[in-house]
Amino acid sequence: MIRALTGCSTRHPWKTIALWGVLGFVLIGLAPTLLGRVTQSQTGDFLPRSYDSAAALRIAEEQFGVDPDASTVTVLVARTDGRALEPADQERVAAEAAKLAQRRVTMPRKDDGPQFLIPDRSQTPRVAPAMTAPDRSFELLSVQLTGSPADQGVQGVYRAFRDAARAQFAEAGMRTGFTGGLADTVDTTDAHDTAAKVGGALVLVLIVLLNVLVFRSVLAALLPLLAVTVIGGVAVGAVAGTALLTGRKLDAGTPGLINVVLLGIGIDYLLFLLFRFREQLRARPEQPAREAAAQVSARVGTAITSAALTIVAAFATLGLATFGQFRSLGPAIAVAVLVMLLGSLTLMPALLAAAGRKMFWPSKTLRHQPRDGRAARFGELVARRPLAMLTASIALLAALAAGLAGIRMDYGQADSGARTPAAATAVEISRALPAGVSDPTSVYVTSTDGSALSTARLDGLSRALTGVDGVGQVAPTVLNADQRAARIDLYPTAAPQSQQARDLASGPIRAAVAQHTPAGTSAHVGGTAAIFADVSTAVGRDLRIVFPVAAALIALILLLLLRSLLAPLVLMLAVGLGFAATLGAATLVFQHLLGKPGVSFTLPLVLFLFVVALGTDYNILISDRIREEMRRPGPARDAVARAVRYTTPAITMAGLVLAGSFGTLATTPGSEQVAFAMALGIMLSALVLSLVLVPALAALLGRAIWWPLRPRPTDDVRPRHAAVVPAPGPAPDSPRPFGPAPAAGPVHDTRHDVLHDGLYDVPGERPGRYPTGEPKRAR
Repeated sequence: MIRALTGCSTRHPWKTIALWGVLGFVLIGLAPTLLGRVTQSQTGDFLPRSYDSAAALRIAEEQFGVDPDASTVTVLVARTDGRALEPADQERVAAEAAKLAQRRVTMPRKDDGPQFLIPDRSQTPRVAPAMTAPDRSFELLSVQLTGSPADQGVQGVYRAFRDAARAQFAEAGMRTGFTGGLADTVDTTDAHDTAAKVGGALVLVLIVLLNVLVFRSVLAALLPLLAVTVIGGVAVGAVAGTALLTGRKLDAGTPGLINVVLLGIGIDYLLFLLFRFREQLRARPEQPAREAAAQVSARVGTAITSAALTIVAAFATLGLATFGQFRSLGPAIAVAVLVMLLGSLTLMPALLAAAGRKMFWPSKTLRHQPRDGRAARFGELVARRPLAMLTASIALLAALAAGLAGIRMDYGQADSGARTPAAATAVEISRALPAGVSDPTSVYVTSTDGSALSTARLDGLSRALTGVDGVGQVAPTVLNADQRAARIDLYPTAAPQSQQARDLASGPIRAAVAQHTPAGTSAHVGGTAAIFADVSTAVGRDLRIVFPVAAALIALILLLLLRSLLAPLVLMLAVGLGFAATLGAATLVFQHLLGKPGVSFTLPLVLFLFVVALGTDYNILISDRIREEMRRPGPARDAVARAVRYTTPAITMAGLVLAGSFGTLATTPGSEQVAFAMALGIMLSALVLSLVLVPALAALLGRAIWWPLRPRPTDDVRPRHAAVVPAPGPAPDSPRPFGPAPAAGPVHDTRHDVLHDGLYDVPGERPGRYPTGEPKRAR
């Protein structure tokens, strides 16, 4: 299957490139429309129906007409001179609010895109009076806009409404302030806009610069970005289309995460192909470029397929999660990675076949073999001192893992701590009213015996809630139209996104509701604080199930791939230690050093899947190469030295690119923890686990690491493109680094099977022999 795909693509490269170009043009254009139909922003919608807050949310939608897609903005209106509002002022506020409620807000559009592909979010907002401060210093208005806060169209509508309301109230002698989830998202996005653009540009520059330094080529620097952009656009469109067909809803942040993941792994996969393609052309300069592309793509395609399927399998376990945000993320990532895999086996080989040797223009490195560099010396060090290198790597990982002591989960929504206008307005409101006034905790009561509800019937429940410590104020009971449901809004003194508010909603408030709910009725507690309290329960359950299932599935894939019992165990222990070290480092930095309430509740699961699944890619690459080298004559430690030497450039560069792509998440508000942890985890996986810990263990265990099917050394184990040359006589004037001399007979010229990298070349070639004991000979 793999050989058929790569072979067809290299035989018909221009047709393959054209097909992907058409798919990319169509799906990239349709993606905004499709994503707008399948994304949702309400966290409560991702909870199973059995949770209390999810039941409250259904009652709010069915009995009180609450729009599940609505985003509420709280508008503060006050006099510009700071004096208390007079009755005339309040009448003026009501009149201006009525005008705003009748005015349709048109979504601003950009002139640089096809307008018919962009969903129109123009709408007439719902504006209603909310509350007046006890000292009459301001009045609050509640504004509802339909759409996800992450939707750029909805953000544009909010900006237009905000500017119009500010100008309108200014003409009436009033000042305004805006707060709430949508307002805070827009203000934070605007504050980080420059940083996001600079961060994205820096990652692109990093990728291009690394490619230029390594390959010294224009095409090799730019084609990876172009190919990954096209495949990534197709993948996002495929994810949105799949979600639409299956009826699944995606979290608003999922598309951005998919883009980052695909950028990283797509560049990685193309780098693996480029390194092997260059070595094939060096080894066989007479071979046609298309034939070389076909051979390399078929060979590397096996490793790429194994790595991609590991990621797919790991994220497939999220289908077992109860929390819908996880359950939708898993299939989305899996579909995106499968599309990237298809592109890696078709579009990327086609680009190699079409470009041929021009892929590395204007570099002249194809004309000669590179000299030994740092990678060779590093491989010798790991193989010569495996116990010391193993001890050092474990000590580093254990020190970072020690940060897990006292870890806490933070279930609050993203809070960057930025001093935005929305945050300043929230602080001003909290000085006069309970902190939860802009986002109340609501108790929904429904009749179960068919009788009508009344405020008198619910007075006992209302008084009991007033007496709960931490509830600053209780609003009057509101009945729906048929008086079969009621809503009691509570305004806690703690911020609705804080741990105190969640503890209050899940503890004393629910206890009071359970004790004082009238007979013949049922009651449920809803609101942001209650939702995240239930999310904490759902996530805790999911972590206990998904972690072991994902680990077992990855171990099974490694078992089938490596055909060994001991090697997969070694790799799983390595990635487990890497995961603990990464999470510990994130806890140490954000919770202990920066004083955050804890680490984001999504971080452990997402980090486990990404670091374990993506980090396993590098472990697969080094393990497969170690096994290949151990099939050749000579000591096992010599084989480890060669494997590290050959794979260090590819793994190092791939790790830098993938870590850099995850680093761009730092410019996304609220994603700083994920960006830090992902980048650190990938670097630990690439540089510590794959290049030090796993090879050191292999050097210590020798060929026994492949038990029970240990590879037996043979005299003629080589890749298809390798050259077999007669073994030269001994070179007494050239000392060997370590290991016994090779046996007489045909010897594999390992120079033709190296993932060499110009970044690691140093002036002067070390005289003597290769780590295998083979003398260095001129071609």
